[in-house]
Amino acid sequence: MKWIAALMTSAWVLVATTPLLAQTYSLNWVEPTLPVSPPGRCCAGMAYYPPTHSTLVFGGWGNSAIYGDTWAWRNGWHQQTPASSPSARWSPGMAYDEATGEIVLLGGQNSSGVVLNDTWTWNGTTWTQQFPTTRPSPRRAPIAYDGATKTVVLFGGDVQNLGIEYNDTWTWNGTTWMQQFPTSSPSPRTDASMAYDATLGLIVMFGGGFSTPIQNQTWAWNGTTWAQLNPVDKPTARYAASMGYDPLSKGLVLFGGFNPGTLDDTWIFTVVQ
Repeated sequence: MKWIAALMTSAWVLVATTPLLAQTYSLNWVEPTLPVSPPGRCCAGMAYYPPTHSTLVFGGWGNSAIYGDTWAWRNGWHQQTPASSPSARWSPGMAYDEATGEIVLLGGQNSSGVVLNDTWTWNGTTWTQQFPTTRPSPRRAPIAYDGATKTVVLFGGDVQNLGIEYNDTWTWNGTTWMQQFPTSSPSPRTDASMAYDATLGLIVMFGGGFSTPIQNQTWAWNGTTWAQLNPVDKPTARYAASMGYDPLSKGLVLFGGFNPGTLDDTWIFTVVQ
């Protein structure tokens, strides 16, 4: 495995490698004209919800406000009016649980600076609070669905206003959170980038930090323990980078992050023959 730096221009130029993509063409970002849109914000929870072919956004922070609204993107933004909902917050962990067909939301921080650890699920119509017998302590933390174990995985996180960072691992099985006790584990960190790599069948985590030293390590979770990977090339240390699996590249695409300022580089983590 190797991280590959991707040189980007204002548009992506892709050269076909399969019969389906039998020509060279360009891609670009397009800003649509929309009749309605969520108020501006950062740090919202977001996850794709396959049953309704929509992308769900909850909460976030912007315009001197902490939001508790739910929006769905389906060829335009549509504000949802669920019968029940999590309280307003920013930086919740949010992921689609393929095993249950629901989106899982955990924690975040509210407008009073209180860090939360409640669990909610979205069924396409409303949010339902879950009351697991065990759960992680209050925190802001990344979560990701593990297609191999069919669980949602949480690693680390922080209580920002107290300067506390964690390095514990938890999994959600659709009913409760269960703490895992791997034989090896990354050091405490928050704002790490975490995603499931379908080619490897592993959860991969890169970077993270904040109160603790900012990292550029690559770790993989196999359902039992963490193992540090040692690619020859890798991005510089950073936190809060975006990362997701790209089936066309058969690898993970990472973009941006912070350290010490905003970064704009793109990397692909993939098998190099």
